[in-house]
Amino acid sequence: MSPTQNSAHARFHCAVVALALACALAAASAQPAANAALQRQVRQAAALASQGRTGEAMQLAEQVLAQHPRYAPALKLKAMLLERSGRDTESSVLYEEALALAPSDADLLLKVGVARLRAHQFAASIPLLERCARILPAEADVHFYLAQAYHLNGQDDRALAAIRSAVKADPSNAALLQKYGELLCSQKQFDEGAAWLHKAQAIDASLPLIDYDLAWAGYNRMALDEAADFAARAVRRQPGDPNALQLLAMIRLKQQQWQPAKQAFEQLIALRPATGEELQNLGQCELELKNYDAAAARLQAALRLDPTLLLARFFLARTYSALGHTAEAQQQASLHHLMMDRMTFVRAVTLEQRQNTIAPRIRQLVGAQRDDEAIRVYRDTFRDTAATEADARVFLGKTQLFMGQTEDGLRNLALALKLDPHVHDAHTTLGLLALKQGDLARAESEFRAELANDPNAQSAIAELGEVRYHQQRWAEAAQQLDRSHTMTPELLFMLADAQFHLGRTQDALLTAQLTAIYGRSNAPLLESLVHLVRINGQDEAANRIAADFTSAAPGPPLP
Repeated sequence: MSPTQNSAHARFHCAVVALALACALAAASAQPAANAALQRQVRQAAALASQGRTGEAMQLAEQVLAQHPRYAPALKLKAMLLERSGRDTESSVLYEEALALAPSDADLLLKVGVARLRAHQFAASIPLLERCARILPAEADVHFYLAQAYHLNGQDDRALAAIRSAVKADPSNAALLQKYGELLCSQKQFDEGAAWLHKAQAIDASLPLIDYDLAWAGYNRMALDEAADFAARAVRRQPGDPNALQLLAMIRLKQQQWQPAKQAFEQLIALRPATGEELQNLGQCELELKNYDAAAARLQAALRLDPTLLLARFFLARTYSALGHTAEAQQQASLHHLMMDRMTFVRAVTLEQRQNTIAPRIRQLVGAQRDDEAIRVYRDTFRDTAATEADARVFLGKTQLFMGQTEDGLRNLALALKLDPHVHDAHTTLGLLALKQGDLARAESEFRAELANDPNAQSAIAELGEVRYHQQRWAEAAQQLDRSHTMTPELLFMLADAQFHLGRTQDALLTAQLTAIYGRSNAPLLESLVHLVRINGQDEAANRIAADFTSAAPGPPLP
């Protein structure tokens, strides 16, 4: 939880404990099946607890539970006493037991809901907090925690509705106004979010992170001067806060205030290990300040951490040019151009990344032969897109083929094509299976069928290039692989090899460098790449790839 959440929890804790005591008394009186003596003991124990006589209260509660182990008021009281003494794990177990016995107890719903929220069980906390909110619709605390649960579970529309209810219940509570502003900003409603953050600050300027929140809102609204002022204040209040320093550095960078940006990035890096992007930004500052040697060192370090950083290569090309290193500048500029060219096809990569988030769940369902549920998971995930059941069947079929369930995979791919003969990727998947089985003619037929549906299908273009590569038709292989803008390391390896066969040595060396960049975690591929470059008479380039990449695999690569 954020510091704002922690502050709110501390602020509400005493009220929640008092509520627990009151509910323990009320629940004890409301148990018609319990005898009067039992009710008296619980009331007495609660009274002792309220006086700070925790040991005596615990002893009495345990006496009641020894006789009636499923007596919810006594369980709840004991859980509260354990919580007071810092034994949170034990208290959570007892709160859960008590809730099972008294499922409409608002205090228990809140207690267990918040405990699950803190344990990152966001989805499990939501139903409890929703029930609690229905019982206590005017309780700001409940709506606050419900908003947190929704937000952390990715349900921001509901989070905003819940925090509005909290603000309505307690409109002068600065922490609630601040949280409302934060959630609006998380939904990219920066103007409205900033307005609520300013209201919160006007009520309580000492709120944790309020300066940071206002700086973030200003940065996204492009109110850079205002954002810089708030970020500087946040850094002064918390000099060791890397988030505040990072935001200040990014604002100064956006303002093109190179020296202040450099200083902020250097302070940030002194606090913790730098990321590749931070070193890239620091390198840009050094470049603009004409500190070319320092810029080269920073940018080279950035690329050692992440060789896919496009801007780092662009800035390094400028730096080398300023230093008079013409060949190195040209190489970095060419790599930047090639990588930019491939990034224009990021839509397909983004789709694949989104599919990867559900892939483990789909594999689990496939293993359990629960195809229909797997289809539902896919369609629920892509409900905000034009995805159809045919798309879901293709993904399911691909998963089954990957898991060796060939018959099931082919069945789902056939069903996908029956539902929609133009469904994306079905023919490509069948072509890949044919390639794996060594049937080049069938593979080509499937890839051409995919291209008949979509002439710009990147994977089908690339895989047709692979067919030509295996046929040793080098010019066609290079043409198709290059046209596909592929970022797949194995296909880039084939492109480099084809270019070597065609005598296009400089193109081949650039492609080999791309292969090493995108395949940096694939040690066998890198070894094969070094061998390929070396047998083509390029020992210096092979040595550079070997030094920069293979020695680091599978850890962080060098540029």
